[in-house]
Amino acid sequence: MDFTFTDEQQMLRDAVSGFLAARYDLVKSRTAVKSGPGWQPEIWRGLAELDVLGLTLPEETGGSGGGPIESMIIAEELGRALVVEPYVDTVVVGGGLLRRSGGERTGELLRGIADGTVRLAFAALEPQSGEVRHDVATTARRDGDDWVIDGSKIVVTGVPVATHLIISARTAGERRDQDGISLFLVDFDPAGPPAGVEAHQYRTIDDRAAADLTFSEFRVPANALLGEEGRAWPVIDATIDEAIAAVASEAVGLMRKVLDDTVEYTRQRQQFGVPISSFQALQHRMVDMLIELEQSIAAAYLAAYAVEAEPAERARAVSAAKVTIGRATRFIGQNSVQLHGAMGMTEELAIGHYFKRLTAIEYEFGSSSDHLARYIAATKP
Repeated sequence: MDFTFTDEQQMLRDAVSGFLAARYDLVKSRTAVKSGPGWQPEIWRGLAELDVLGLTLPEETGGSGGGPIESMIIAEELGRALVVEPYVDTVVVGGGLLRRSGGERTGELLRGIADGTVRLAFAALEPQSGEVRHDVATTARRDGDDWVIDGSKIVVTGVPVATHLIISARTAGERRDQDGISLFLVDFDPAGPPAGVEAHQYRTIDDRAAADLTFSEFRVPANALLGEEGRAWPVIDATIDEAIAAVASEAVGLMRKVLDDTVEYTRQRQQFGVPISSFQALQHRMVDMLIELEQSIAAAYLAAYAVEAEPAERARAVSAAKVTIGRATRFIGQNSVQLHGAMGMTEELAIGHYFKRLTAIEYEFGSSSDHLARYIAATKP
Protein backbone atom coordinates (compact mmCIF):
# COMPACT_ATOMS: atom_id res chain seq x y z
CA MET A 1 0.00 0.00 0.00
CA ASP A 2 1.36 3.42 -1.00
CA PHE A 3 1.15 5.96 1.84
CA THR A 4 2.82 8.74 -0.16
CA PHE A 5 0.70 11.86 -0.46
CA THR A 6 0.01 13.36 -3.87
CA ASP A 7 1.20 16.91 -4.61
CA GLU A 8 -2.35 18.17 -4.03
CA GLN A 9 -2.62 16.39 -0.68
CA GLN A 10 0.73 17.77 0.44
CA MET A 11 -0.41 21.26 -0.58
CA LEU A 12 -3.54 20.74 1.53
CA ARG A 13 -1.43 19.76 4.54
CA ASP A 14 0.78 22.81 4.11
CA ALA A 15 -2.20 25.14 3.67
CA VAL A 16 -4.02 23.96 6.79
CA SER A 17 -0.81 23.89 8.82
CA GLY A 18 0.15 27.38 7.69
CA PHE A 19 -3.31 28.80 8.41
CA LEU A 20 -3.36 27.39 11.94
CA ALA A 21 0.23 28.41 12.69
CA ALA A 22 -0.56 31.99 11.69
CA ARG A 23 -4.04 32.37 13.20
CA TYR A 24 -4.72 29.77 15.89
CA ASP A 25 -3.40 30.89 19.25
CA LEU A 26 -3.69 28.36 22.09
CA VAL A 27 -4.12 30.98 24.82
CA LYS A 28 -6.89 32.73 22.88
CA SER A 29 -8.55 29.40 22.18
CA ARG A 30 -8.57 28.36 25.85
CA THR A 31 -9.95 31.77 26.82
CA ALA A 32 -12.79 31.35 24.30
CA VAL A 33 -13.77 27.92 25.64
CA LYS A 34 -13.54 28.84 29.32
CA SER A 35 -15.05 32.32 29.44
CA GLY A 36 -16.28 33.07 25.94
CA PRO A 37 -18.66 31.49 23.44
CA GLY A 38 -16.85 28.13 23.49
CA TRP A 39 -15.29 28.52 20.06
CA GLN A 40 -13.86 31.14 17.67
CA PRO A 41 -16.29 32.00 14.86
CA GLU A 42 -13.57 33.83 12.93
CA ILE A 43 -11.48 30.65 12.80
CA TRP A 44 -14.50 28.71 11.50
CA ARG A 45 -15.04 31.32 8.79
CA GLY A 46 -11.36 31.11 7.89
CA LEU A 47 -11.55 27.33 7.55
CA ALA A 48 -14.56 27.76 5.28
CA GLU A 49 -12.71 30.31 3.12
CA LEU A 50 -9.77 27.89 2.89
CA ASP A 51 -12.25 25.21 1.67
CA VAL A 52 -11.37 22.98 4.62
CA LEU A 53 -15.05 22.57 5.57
CA GLY A 54 -16.20 21.71 2.06
CA LEU A 55 -13.22 19.75 0.81
CA THR A 56 -14.68 16.30 1.50
CA LEU A 57 -18.28 17.14 0.54
CA PRO A 58 -19.82 16.32 -2.87
CA GLU A 59 -19.10 18.79 -5.66
CA GLU A 60 -22.79 19.17 -6.51
CA THR A 61 -23.38 20.60 -3.01
CA GLY A 62 -20.60 23.16 -3.09
CA GLY A 63 -17.83 20.84 -1.91
CA SER A 64 -14.66 19.68 -3.63
CA GLY A 65 -15.36 15.94 -3.75
CA GLY A 66 -12.48 14.88 -1.53
CA GLY A 67 -12.46 11.68 0.49
CA PRO A 68 -11.25 10.10 3.73
CA ILE A 69 -7.57 10.72 2.97
CA GLU A 70 -8.19 14.46 2.73
CA SER A 71 -10.22 14.25 5.94
CA MET A 72 -7.31 12.42 7.58
CA ILE A 73 -4.87 15.16 6.58
CA ILE A 74 -7.15 17.93 7.85
CA ALA A 75 -7.91 16.16 11.14
CA GLU A 76 -4.22 15.54 11.86
CA GLU A 77 -3.37 19.21 11.42
CA LEU A 78 -6.33 20.26 13.55
CA GLY A 79 -5.09 17.90 16.24
CA ARG A 80 -1.56 19.25 16.08
CA ALA A 81 -2.95 22.74 16.77
CA LEU A 82 -5.45 21.47 19.40
CA VAL A 83 -8.41 23.00 17.56
CA VAL A 84 -11.70 22.79 19.48
CA GLU A 85 -13.95 24.02 16.67
CA PRO A 86 -16.45 21.27 15.68
CA TYR A 87 -14.89 19.89 12.49
CA VAL A 88 -15.61 16.21 13.24
CA ASP A 89 -19.09 16.93 14.66
CA THR A 90 -20.16 19.04 11.69
CA VAL A 91 -18.22 17.96 8.63
CA VAL A 92 -17.50 14.29 9.30
CA VAL A 93 -20.49 13.19 11.40
CA GLY A 94 -23.13 15.70 10.32
CA GLY A 95 -22.01 15.77 6.70
CA GLY A 96 -21.68 11.99 6.64
CA LEU A 97 -25.19 11.41 7.97
CA LEU A 98 -26.64 13.87 5.45
CA ARG A 99 -24.73 12.41 2.49
CA ARG A 100 -25.72 8.84 3.29
CA SER A 101 -29.36 9.63 4.19
CA GLY A 102 -30.38 12.02 1.45
CA GLY A 103 -33.57 14.04 1.67
CA GLU A 104 -34.99 17.28 0.37
CA ARG A 105 -32.87 19.53 2.62
CA THR A 106 -29.58 17.65 2.23
CA GLY A 107 -28.15 19.75 -0.60
CA GLU A 108 -28.95 23.03 1.12
CA LEU A 109 -27.39 21.92 4.42
CA LEU A 110 -24.25 20.49 2.84
CA ARG A 111 -23.75 23.81 1.06
CA GLY A 112 -24.19 25.50 4.42
CA ILE A 113 -21.52 23.27 5.96
CA ALA A 114 -19.12 24.15 3.14
CA ASP A 115 -19.62 27.90 3.54
CA GLY A 116 -19.49 27.76 7.34
CA THR A 117 -23.06 28.81 8.09
CA VAL A 118 -24.32 25.37 9.17
CA ARG A 119 -22.98 23.54 12.22
CA LEU A 120 -24.39 20.16 13.22
CA ALA A 121 -24.55 18.06 16.37
CA PHE A 122 -25.57 14.38 16.46
CA ALA A 123 -27.69 13.32 19.44
CA ALA A 124 -27.10 9.57 19.63
CA LEU A 125 -25.84 8.40 23.03
CA GLU A 126 -28.34 7.73 25.80
CA PRO A 127 -27.99 7.29 29.58
CA GLN A 128 -28.33 3.49 29.37
CA SER A 129 -26.55 2.87 26.06
CA GLY A 130 -22.87 3.47 26.74
CA GLU A 131 -21.27 3.51 23.30
CA VAL A 132 -23.84 1.14 21.79
CA ARG A 133 -25.47 3.55 19.37
CA HIS A 134 -28.18 1.11 18.31
CA ASP A 135 -29.32 0.91 21.95
CA VAL A 136 -32.01 3.56 21.38
CA ALA A 137 -34.83 4.11 23.85
CA THR A 138 -35.76 7.56 22.54
CA THR A 139 -38.94 7.16 20.50
CA ALA A 140 -40.56 9.00 17.61
CA ARG A 141 -44.23 8.44 16.81
CA ARG A 142 -46.45 9.85 14.13
CA ASP A 143 -49.13 12.32 15.15
CA GLY A 144 -50.99 13.66 12.15
CA ASP A 145 -48.48 15.24 9.80
CA ASP A 146 -45.84 15.52 12.52
CA TRP A 147 -43.46 13.32 14.48
CA VAL A 148 -43.37 13.49 18.28
CA ILE A 149 -40.04 12.64 19.96
CA ASP A 150 -39.61 11.59 23.60
CA GLY A 151 -36.40 10.55 25.35
CA SER A 152 -32.96 11.67 26.50
CA LYS A 153 -29.52 12.06 24.92
CA ILE A 154 -26.23 12.62 26.72
CA VAL A 155 -22.79 14.07 25.88
CA VAL A 156 -23.96 15.62 22.62
CA THR A 157 -20.80 17.43 21.57
CA GLY A 158 -21.13 20.57 19.52
CA VAL A 159 -24.64 21.45 20.72
CA PRO A 160 -23.76 24.85 22.24
CA VAL A 161 -22.54 26.11 18.85
CA ALA A 162 -24.86 24.10 16.59
CA THR A 163 -27.40 25.50 14.14
CA HIS A 164 -29.00 22.10 13.50
CA LEU A 165 -29.46 18.87 15.41
CA ILE A 166 -29.70 15.31 14.10
CA ILE A 167 -31.51 12.97 16.49
CA SER A 168 -31.60 9.17 16.42
CA ALA A 169 -34.94 7.80 17.60
CA ARG A 170 -36.72 4.48 17.50
CA THR A 171 -39.75 4.28 15.23
CA ALA A 172 -40.12 0.48 15.47
CA GLY A 173 -38.65 -2.58 17.17
CA GLU A 174 -37.11 -3.27 20.57
CA ARG A 175 -34.52 -1.17 22.36
CA ARG A 176 -31.34 -2.80 21.01
CA ASP A 177 -32.61 -3.71 17.55
CA GLN A 178 -30.59 -2.30 14.69
CA ASP A 179 -33.72 -2.13 12.56
CA GLY A 180 -36.31 0.45 13.48
CA ILE A 181 -33.96 3.41 14.08
CA SER A 182 -34.65 6.66 12.23
CA LEU A 183 -32.88 10.01 11.98
CA PHE A 184 -34.54 13.39 12.39
CA LEU A 185 -33.07 16.76 11.41
CA VAL A 186 -34.23 19.89 13.27
CA ASP A 187 -33.20 23.53 13.37
CA PHE A 188 -31.66 24.32 16.72
CA ASP A 189 -30.77 27.43 18.69
CA PRO A 190 -28.85 26.51 21.86
CA ALA A 191 -29.59 29.93 23.34
CA GLY A 192 -33.30 29.18 23.14
CA PRO A 193 -34.09 25.49 22.51
CA PRO A 194 -37.47 24.82 20.86
CA ALA A 195 -40.53 23.82 22.87
CA GLY A 196 -40.21 20.28 24.11
CA VAL A 197 -36.39 20.34 24.39
CA GLU A 198 -34.39 20.91 27.57
CA ALA A 199 -30.63 21.39 27.19
CA HIS A 200 -28.05 21.21 29.97
CA GLN A 201 -24.82 22.64 28.55
CA TYR A 202 -21.30 22.08 29.89
CA ARG A 203 -17.66 21.72 28.93
CA THR A 204 -16.00 18.30 28.79
CA ILE A 205 -12.59 17.72 30.39
CA ASP A 206 -10.90 18.45 27.06
CA ASP A 207 -12.70 21.80 26.66
CA ARG A 208 -15.27 20.60 24.15
CA ALA A 209 -18.73 22.20 24.25
CA ALA A 210 -21.41 19.59 24.96
CA ALA A 211 -24.92 19.18 26.35
CA ASP A 212 -27.37 16.63 27.69
CA LEU A 213 -30.78 16.86 26.01
CA THR A 214 -34.25 15.83 27.15
CA PHE A 215 -37.14 15.62 24.66
CA SER A 216 -40.70 15.79 25.99
CA GLU A 217 -43.45 15.72 23.39
CA PHE A 218 -41.02 17.40 21.00
CA ARG A 219 -42.98 17.94 17.80
CA VAL A 220 -41.15 18.06 14.45
CA PRO A 221 -42.57 18.23 10.89
CA ALA A 222 -42.80 15.21 8.60
CA ASN A 223 -39.89 16.41 6.45
CA ALA A 224 -37.57 16.26 9.50
CA LEU A 225 -37.15 12.54 8.77
CA LEU A 226 -33.80 11.83 7.11
CA GLY A 227 -33.72 8.94 4.68
CA GLU A 228 -35.93 5.89 4.98
CA GLU A 229 -37.93 5.35 8.15
CA GLY A 230 -36.44 2.67 10.40
CA ARG A 231 -33.39 2.08 8.17
CA ALA A 232 -30.86 4.50 9.66
CA TRP A 233 -28.51 2.07 11.38
CA PRO A 234 -26.21 1.32 8.39
CA VAL A 235 -25.94 5.09 7.84
CA ILE A 236 -25.04 5.70 11.50
CA ASP A 237 -22.59 2.78 11.63
CA ALA A 238 -20.67 3.89 8.52
CA THR A 239 -20.62 7.53 9.61
CA ILE A 240 -19.33 6.77 13.11
CA ASP A 241 -16.56 4.62 11.63
CA GLU A 242 -15.59 7.53 9.41
CA ALA A 243 -15.56 9.78 12.49
CA ILE A 244 -13.37 7.31 14.41
CA ALA A 245 -10.88 7.32 11.53
CA ALA A 246 -10.82 11.14 11.62
CA VAL A 247 -10.35 11.22 15.41
CA ALA A 248 -7.53 8.66 15.08
CA SER A 249 -5.80 11.07 12.71
CA GLU A 250 -6.45 13.94 15.10
CA ALA A 251 -4.78 11.87 17.82
CA VAL A 252 -1.75 11.38 15.57
CA GLY A 253 -1.43 15.15 15.20
CA LEU A 254 -1.74 15.59 18.96
CA MET A 255 0.87 12.93 19.70
CA ARG A 256 3.32 14.33 17.14
CA LYS A 257 3.12 17.72 18.86
CA VAL A 258 3.36 16.25 22.37
CA LEU A 259 6.40 14.14 21.51
CA ASP A 260 8.17 17.03 19.76
CA ASP A 261 7.55 19.33 22.72
CA THR A 262 8.72 16.69 25.18
CA VAL A 263 11.95 16.01 23.32
CA GLU A 264 12.63 19.75 23.08
CA TYR A 265 11.92 20.22 26.80
CA THR A 266 14.36 17.46 27.79
CA ARG A 267 17.04 19.16 25.71
CA GLN A 268 16.56 22.41 27.62
CA ARG A 269 15.91 21.09 31.14
CA GLN A 270 19.16 20.50 33.02
CA GLN A 271 19.95 18.30 35.99
CA PHE A 272 23.41 17.75 37.48
CA GLY A 273 24.72 20.30 34.99
CA VAL A 274 23.62 18.42 31.84
CA PRO A 275 20.40 18.25 29.76
CA ILE A 276 18.13 15.46 30.98
CA SER A 277 17.90 14.29 27.36
CA SER A 278 21.40 12.86 27.86
CA PHE A 279 20.09 10.35 30.44
CA GLN A 280 19.85 6.94 28.83
CA ALA A 281 16.72 5.93 30.75
CA LEU A 282 14.85 8.97 29.43
CA GLN A 283 16.14 8.35 25.91
CA HIS A 284 14.71 4.83 26.08
CA ARG A 285 11.40 6.25 27.30
CA MET A 286 11.16 8.67 24.40
CA VAL A 287 12.06 5.94 21.90
CA ASP A 288 9.17 3.89 23.28
CA MET A 289 6.92 6.94 22.79
CA LEU A 290 8.12 7.24 19.19
CA ILE A 291 7.36 3.56 18.53
CA GLU A 292 3.81 4.03 19.85
CA LEU A 293 3.42 7.07 17.60
CA GLU A 294 4.62 5.24 14.49
CA GLN A 295 2.25 2.35 15.16
CA SER A 296 -0.58 4.86 15.57
CA ILE A 297 0.27 6.56 12.28
CA ALA A 298 0.10 3.23 10.43
CA ALA A 299 -3.19 2.31 12.14
CA ALA A 300 -4.73 5.71 11.35
CA TYR A 301 -3.71 5.41 7.69
CA LEU A 302 -5.22 1.93 7.48
CA ALA A 303 -8.48 3.15 9.03
CA ALA A 304 -8.70 6.04 6.56
CA TYR A 305 -8.13 3.74 3.60
CA ALA A 306 -10.80 1.32 4.89
CA VAL A 307 -13.56 3.91 5.46
CA GLU A 308 -15.10 3.13 2.07
CA ALA A 309 -14.56 -0.65 2.28
CA GLU A 310 -17.29 -3.22 2.90
CA PRO A 311 -18.64 -3.18 6.49
CA ALA A 312 -16.67 -6.09 7.99
CA GLU A 313 -13.34 -4.90 6.61
CA ARG A 314 -14.11 -1.34 7.67
CA ALA A 315 -15.03 -2.47 11.19
CA ARG A 316 -11.80 -4.45 11.57
CA ALA A 317 -9.56 -1.61 10.41
CA VAL A 318 -11.33 1.11 12.37
CA SER A 319 -11.53 -0.87 15.61
CA ALA A 320 -7.89 -1.95 15.28
CA ALA A 321 -6.95 1.71 14.91
CA LYS A 322 -9.06 2.68 17.93
CA VAL A 323 -7.36 0.07 20.12
CA THR A 324 -3.90 1.04 18.89
CA ILE A 325 -4.59 4.75 19.31
CA GLY A 326 -6.12 4.22 22.74
CA ARG A 327 -2.98 2.50 24.01
CA ALA A 328 -0.70 5.10 22.44
CA THR A 329 -2.60 8.17 23.69
CA ARG A 330 -2.37 6.90 27.24
CA PHE A 331 1.32 5.97 27.01
CA ILE A 332 2.50 9.10 25.21
CA GLY A 333 0.25 11.45 27.16
CA GLN A 334 1.18 10.15 30.60
CA ASN A 335 4.89 9.93 29.85
CA SER A 336 5.01 13.42 28.35
CA VAL A 337 3.45 14.83 31.51
CA GLN A 338 5.85 12.87 33.69
CA LEU A 339 8.89 14.02 31.72
CA HIS A 340 7.74 17.62 32.12
CA GLY A 341 7.42 17.15 35.87
CA ALA A 342 4.77 19.09 37.81
CA MET A 343 4.68 21.68 35.01
CA GLY A 344 2.99 19.12 32.78
CA MET A 345 -0.45 19.67 34.32
CA THR A 346 -0.43 23.45 34.64
CA GLU A 347 -2.85 25.63 32.69
CA GLU A 348 0.04 27.73 31.42
CA LEU A 349 1.80 24.88 29.63
CA ALA A 350 0.33 23.47 26.42
CA ILE A 351 1.21 19.90 27.31
CA GLY A 352 -1.52 19.70 29.97
CA HIS A 353 -4.22 20.72 27.50
CA TYR A 354 -2.98 18.19 24.95
CA PHE A 355 -2.95 15.49 27.62
CA LYS A 356 -6.62 16.15 28.44
CA ARG A 357 -7.63 15.79 24.81
CA LEU A 358 -5.56 12.61 24.40
CA THR A 359 -7.24 11.16 27.49
CA ALA A 360 -10.70 11.97 26.11
CA ILE A 361 -9.89 10.42 22.72
CA GLU A 362 -9.10 7.10 24.38
CA TYR A 363 -12.82 6.81 25.25
CA GLU A 364 -14.46 8.82 22.45
CA PHE A 365 -16.66 6.68 20.17
CA GLY A 366 -16.00 3.66 22.39
CA SER A 367 -13.20 2.49 24.66
CA SER A 368 -10.36 0.18 23.70
CA SER A 369 -12.24 -2.70 25.33
CA ASP A 370 -15.34 -1.94 23.27
CA HIS A 371 -13.37 -1.94 20.04
CA LEU A 372 -11.32 -4.99 20.91
CA ALA A 373 -14.59 -6.91 21.31
CA ARG A 374 -15.86 -5.45 18.03
CA TYR A 375 -12.67 -6.42 16.22
CA ILE A 376 -12.98 -9.99 17.50
CA ALA A 377 -16.59 -10.16 16.35
CA ALA A 378 -15.67 -8.76 12.92
CA THR A 379 -12.95 -11.41 12.39
CA LYS A 380 -15.23 -14.37 13.08
CA PRO A 381 -16.16 -16.35 9.96
